[in-house]
Amino acid sequence: MLYRTVLIEPERLMKERLTRVIRNTPDFELSAWYAEPDEAIENAEKLKADLILVDIEEEKGLKGFDHLKRTFPKAAIICLSRQWDSEEQARLIRAGASGYMIKPFTGAELTEAVKTFTRIHTGGRSEVITFFSPKGKSGKTTLVSNLAVAMARKVNEPVAIIDADFQFGDQSVFLNLRPQSTITEAIRDIEFLSPVTLKPYFVKVSENLHVLCGASKPEQVDVVTIDKFTSLINMVKSLYGYVLIDMPSGFSDITATACELSTRTILMTMYNGGYEVVHMRRALDIFRAWDDYEKRVELLFTRLVPGKENQEKFSQLMGYPVKYIIPNAYNLVSESADNGRLAINEDENDPFSRAVLAMADALVAEK
Repeated sequence: MLYRTVLIEPERLMKERLTRVIRNTPDFELSAWYAEPDEAIENAEKLKADLILVDIEEEKGLKGFDHLKRTFPKAAIICLSRQWDSEEQARLIRAGASGYMIKPFTGAELTEAVKTFTRIHTGGRSEVITFFSPKGKSGKTTLVSNLAVAMARKVNEPVAIIDADFQFGDQSVFLNLRPQSTITEAIRDIEFLSPVTLKPYFVKVSENLHVLCGASKPEQVDVVTIDKFTSLINMVKSLYGYVLIDMPSGFSDITATACELSTRTILMTMYNGGYEVVHMRRALDIFRAWDDYEKRVELLFTRLVPGKENQEKFSQLMGYPVKYIIPNAYNLVSESADNGRLAINEDENDPFSRAVLAMADALVAEK
C-alpha cells in the first residue's frame, strides 16, 4: 500500500529532515507539508491523505487535533513529539490518534510505526491482564505462556507477555527463547525509548505473539523503579492489543503497580490441601481497597477438576466468585517443556488445554 502522507511540522530544520525520511522510505509519498494543522484543514479538499504526521508540541497543534481528525476521518494520524509522554499519548489515542512517535525518526521506524499502530487500534483499547499469586508454585508461568499462545491464535491483534519476575523469570524457558535483551535492559533504557524503539526488546514467538523476557541475572533488579516500570507498561499498552504480565509471587510496590495499571488482575493459586484458601483470602482483602475491585479482580484455582461443583464450593470458601479452574496436568506440562514445546500445542483435547482454551475465549469475548 502507498501511504499518501501529510506532514505538519512548524520547525524548518525538522521539516526538512522528516521530509527526506518520508520521501526515501518505500511505500510512502509526501503529499504536502504544512506548519500548522489549520493549513492542512483549509486544503483538505485537494488532499487525499492516508497518513497524517502531526507535531503536537505547539499549543496550536494540540488545539487543532480534534478538528484535524474530523476533517480527515479516513486517515491514520500519528502524533509527533521530541519526548514520549504516556498521559498525552493516552489522551490523543482516546481522541482518535493512531499512535505517537518520537521525532526525528528513521524510515524503518516509520514503517514499523504505521504497521503496528494501524493494526492494534483496529481492535480498540489495550487489555492488560496481570497474573499474581500470593505464594509460589501456583502454575502461573505455565498458565500465562499457554494462555498467550491460545489468545494469539484467536485474535487479529498483537499479544504480548511481560515476564516481570526480575530475579527468576521463566517465560524464556517455557517458550524456548534466547533473548538478546530482557525487561531489565528495557527498563534501564525506557527514558530514551518510544513505543517503536521499545518493540525490538521483545522476542517474536509468532506473528501475533511477542515476549519481553525476564532478567537474565537476579542482581539486575537494582535498575527497576516504580516510575520506570509504570512507563514501560504504559508504552507496551500502545503496542499490543493484549498484554499479559507474569508477576513474581508476594506483594511489593512493583506488584501493586502492575495490578493497579491493569484492566484486570487474575489472583491465582494451586490448590494443595487448604492453606492456599487462607492466603487467597488475605490477598483478596488487600485488593478490596480498590473501589472497583469486583470488576477488576478475578480468582483462579489450579490443580482442581473443572466444573460447577468445585466452582461453587471454592466460591463459597472464598466469599467471592471463582471464575476459572485449571486442572492438574503435571505430566503433560513436564513432557512438553522437556521437548521445548507448550502443553497446548501437544494435545488440545487434554483437560488442561481445554480449560486454557476456554479461558482464552472468555478473555477475548470480554474485551
